[in-house]
Parts: sequence; structure tokens; C-alpha cells
Amino acid sequence: MPGMNGYQATRMISKEEATKHIPVIMCTTKGQETDKVWGMRQGAKAYLVKPVKPEDLLSQIKALG
Repeated sequence: MPGMNGYQATRMISKEEATKHIPVIMCTTKGQETDKVWGMRQGAKAYLVKPVKPEDLLSQIKALG
């Protein structure tokens, strides 16, 4: 993503009035616990580490619904 990283994009989506209602599921290669904590602090509703299993993604989507 030119110009911003995933954490910055998540923070922007989560804070903007027009988009803050959209739940963000981060799918990333960053698998450290500190990465997950940081992602959640930026506004992510779920955090998955790649490679993402389809059933894990579907489970997270259902949990948000």
C-alpha cells in the first residue's frame, strides 16, 4: 500500500466518521503478540496471520456479524 501501512489504514478506517462502523479484520504476515496487540489498538476487530485458513476467516466474519 503506497503511502501508508496496514496499521495506519486500520486506524484511519476506525476513526473516520464515514467508515468507523466497518469492522476491520487484519490479515498480515506479522505474527508476534505485540503486532496483534498493536493491530487491535489501532481498531482491528480481528487479527489473522498469513497464510489465513478460509475457515478461520469465515469464523471471524461470523463472529463479527
